[in-house]
Amino acid sequence: MNQIELQNRLTIFSISIINMVKSLPKDFAILHLSHQITRSGSSAALNYGEVLGAESKKDFIYKLKIVMKELRETLVGLNIIKSTARSLKGSGIDKIIQENNELISIFYKSVETAEENLRKQLIKQS
Repeated sequence: MNQIELQNRLTIFSISIINMVKSLPKDFAILHLSHQITRSGSSAALNYGEVLGAESKKDFIYKLKIVMKELRETLVGLNIIKSTARSLKGSGIDKIIQENNELISIFYKSVETAEENLRKQLIKQS
């Protein structure tokens, strides 16, 4: 998957969260979590733009980790909502959680690979 495809996937993920949130019950706790997952879910896509503009390999890795942190935060929020919301029929939350997990796996592997490449580069330089 190239950078443009990944950016598009994160954008679609953000949009799916926004659309799902619109269908959730409007009680205090769900609203609070809805606002949080809207911020963290969309932040993953926005921060990926920062990854693409990284100034060094270390900066690249650091920014990838920020995207991963936002995705993990979103996943926790989604799981809390799924466990507490009375009616989630038609919300698509299970599909969003699956996509969230897949994105975390992609970024985990990306961080792992980038860190390994940086280690190899540092060994060659020494």
